[in-house]
Amino acid sequence: MRIGILTVSDLGAIGKRPDTSGDAIQEWAGGRGYEVVVRSVVPDETGGIAAKLIRWADSGEVDVILTTGGTGLPALDVTPEATTAALERSAPGIAEALRASAAPGFPRAWRSRGVAGTGGKTLIVNLPGSIGGVRDGLAVLAEFIDHAVALVSGDKVTH
Repeated sequence: MRIGILTVSDLGAIGKRPDTSGDAIQEWAGGRGYEVVVRSVVPDETGGIAAKLIRWADSGEVDVILTTGGTGLPALDVTPEATTAALERSAPGIAEALRASAAPGFPRAWRSRGVAGTGGKTLIVNLPGSIGGVRDGLAVLAEFIDHAVALVSGDKVTH
């Protein structure tokens, strides 16, 4: 599986904050035998985020794009809006599963506004910006991401 990692962080984009959540995704992907084919850090700007998501999805080189950051309640957090603009089809159950799994141990997870869906044959999922939130989300995705990607790519799968 080919993974794209898009970290959304104003400070990260100018080199003033390390990309620890992106690093956690990269480590997870490597541990599962996935290949990270593209990785970037962008500021919290709707147009730039959406453009990068669309470009990566349209390239045909990425099966999954995992974003991290910009999913909270502050007005500056625009990742869900940018992602929605890039999606062709929504997959709300994925975002709901991420929140529902984390919330019993971390009730603030319900404040996440992350979304998920598809652009072309690429699955796009928003993860929180915190390393704990990323790890929680990745644990949930590990349960079904292979099957979801097979469905999105049009592979024949058993149900």
